[in-house]
Amino acid sequence: MTKKELLDRCAHSEEERVLLARVLDKLELAQSRGVPAHTPFLSPGERASVTDLLNAWGRPRHLFWGGCEGAERTVCAFLPDWQEAEELLADPEGPLAAVEGEFPKNAAPGHRDILGSLMGLGLAREKLGDILLPEEGRCQVVVLREAAPILLSQWEGAGRWKVKLREIPLSDLAPRPAQVKTIRDTVAAPRLDAVLAAGFSLSRSKAAAYISAGKVAVNHRDCLKGDKQVEEGDVLTCRGLGKCVVKEVPGQSRKGRTMLVLERYV
Repeated sequence: MTKKELLDRCAHSEEERVLLARVLDKLELAQSRGVPAHTPFLSPGERASVTDLLNAWGRPRHLFWGGCEGAERTVCAFLPDWQEAEELLADPEGPLAAVEGEFPKNAAPGHRDILGSLMGLGLAREKLGDILLPEEGRCQVVVLREAAPILLSQWEGAGRWKVKLREIPLSDLAPRPAQVKTIRDTVAAPRLDAVLAAGFSLSRSKAAAYISAGKVAVNHRDCLKGDKQVEEGDVLTCRGLGKCVVKEVPGQSRKGRTMLVLERYV
């Protein structure tokens, strides 16, 4: 399969085609020149698209990595034949760096404050990974290594609060455990509209409206089909509402309804 044929098969929009073409350029660099290469940071949806592309290509050696376990935003690193994943992760001069910011006592900037101030420096979103808030008054930002000097020299604060900065090793990143609410419910059938309604405490008609408006994704892929069958392990996201995960589908109730155990991120 040629590069054009692969893009024709995997890209569903011009924006996605540009992204996937850039990914293939990085892959070819690692394979033809034997040097490590990586993409910018990918959103979960972009990562899903890249995964489909790499599966169609034959699953070349690669690693999704965001600096810490469970990172939402990751780069896709392509490994030449001589490099193992462990070597990349342990390399202190690898593609990712982390900057920690300390704010004045009683300051409480949120994720949006911090992201806005960073992008105000002229940094594209693709250069910024996860923003962690391990405790009040402290934040940790994962960035592409080439962007770290910009943060350290130019980032002065977030919102109305000044910030004191230092670079830290990736091993010092301290993501907070996700806060989830467990929901147990039953549906007539495990359709997307029904499961979405259960997960976000919506009416079935309201859930269907979100789906038809293009605001819902299953496993980070947009879905416009309310009758799509949802399975155990699926991740449902809805713009404006958040994310929930189908943890279990234990079986049928006595009345013949499908039982669900969901976890909604709060």
